[in-house]
Amino acid sequence: MILINLLPHREERRKRRKVAFFVGLGVAAAAGLVVVGAWYAIVGELTKAQQDRNQFLKNEIAKLESQIKDIADLKSEIASLTARQKAVEDLQVNRNLPVHLLNELVRQTPEGVYFSNVKQTGDVLLVHGIAQTQERISEFLRNTGNNSEWLYKPELVESKATLMTAANKEQKRLFDFSVRLSVKRPQDAVAAAQAASGPAGKPRAAAAKKA
Repeated sequence: MILINLLPHREERRKRRKVAFFVGLGVAAAAGLVVVGAWYAIVGELTKAQQDRNQFLKNEIAKLESQIKDIADLKSEIASLTARQKAVEDLQVNRNLPVHLLNELVRQTPEGVYFSNVKQTGDVLLVHGIAQTQERISEFLRNTGNNSEWLYKPELVESKATLMTAANKEQKRLFDFSVRLSVKRPQDAVAAAQAASGPAGKPRAAAAKKA
């Protein structure tokens, strides 16, 4: 027996294909939406994590800047206190400086030399006096140049012969002289010693360790 399909099978096949196409399109769209949603969620998590790291770095930088500012303030305060201490020490030394200078002149002045005027201007001491001989003046210059703790760099400004009348009306040939001296302050000597021993002290210490 032969069966004959009298229904419009072509229309039916076309309809099934159309339905399958729309179903596949819906599935693809749904899959795309899932992928896009997942990617959006991943990007959001990565962005949030990066923002958290950035905020953490900002907070740490702010802490470091605060610490650096505190350290700078502390250094400034230490420098100010050191400057005040040095000013007080210099004031103490300068207050006693004239006494030290007079004592030093007494120690370094040889016999036969007499001072008529002593004047200090800053770190310069100008001395006027009378000497019995030129050799006495030279000895005074050597003493202040080599042996003095408070005076250095003596410079003979003037030396001239003069006649002076003694109490017994006897005239003597003496020498009127002027000497310029530089004043050596103890704090300057300490600073110079520290500067000189700084670079040279390390190699000596290293050599001592090797020995």
